[in-house]
Amino acid sequence: MSNHEHQVRVLVVEDDTQIRKLLKVTLQAHKYNVYEASTGEEGLEQASLATPDLVILDLGLPDQSGLDVLKSIRERSNLPVIVLTAIDREADKIFALDHGADDYVTKPFGMGELVARIRVALRHSARPQEEPVLHHGELTINVSQRSVELKGEPIKLSPTEFDLLKILALNAGKVITKGQLLKQVWNEYDDSNRHYLRIYIGHLRKKLEDNPAEPKYIVTEPGVGYRFLAAE
Repeated sequence: MSNHEHQVRVLVVEDDTQIRKLLKVTLQAHKYNVYEASTGEEGLEQASLATPDLVILDLGLPDQSGLDVLKSIRERSNLPVIVLTAIDREADKIFALDHGADDYVTKPFGMGELVARIRVALRHSARPQEEPVLHHGELTINVSQRSVELKGEPIKLSPTEFDLLKILALNAGKVITKGQLLKQVWNEYDDSNRHYLRIYIGHLRKKLEDNPAEPKYIVTEPGVGYRFLAAE
């Protein structure tokens, strides 16, 4: 682990003492500096005072909605935020992601999964927005030339297919909601385009995946959106 990661400050905003304690112990074991808050108000205070590099935010806080805390953080900062959600709250996940959360983890969650999400979020925040060429396993995406190669062979994509792939690959490891994809590819959030989205994702999988039914690049996050799996 690099020296840089030893210095990373993570703010945990969670009212459940047991979960907070577990998060603290685990994150400290991964050499993160951990700050804690048990309410939304305290979380916002700590977000200003402790200047964290990343926030883990529970959506079910006692004093105010975690979604309101997220919006307040986003008004003044771009720092990565990973939200913790209950398993049956699909609408909360989508709302949080559409309002600036970088990712979500569903309770009960595995610590390995959470640490992996933290690494992805930190990597994205430290990196320039546009990279000219993206390499993921056997897939190479040239963003400026709008070309794609798989196993060294050129793959022909329509402009819409390329735009979808580019957004997903530039955000590799992060979930992107259907709403975000519709807005970025079609420049509008129109629910009637959702079935087009599914069709285009299907086209991409046919062209890129060895087995489109078991994708290794573009996976579905049920009820939420899609995630491009980052090649480690």
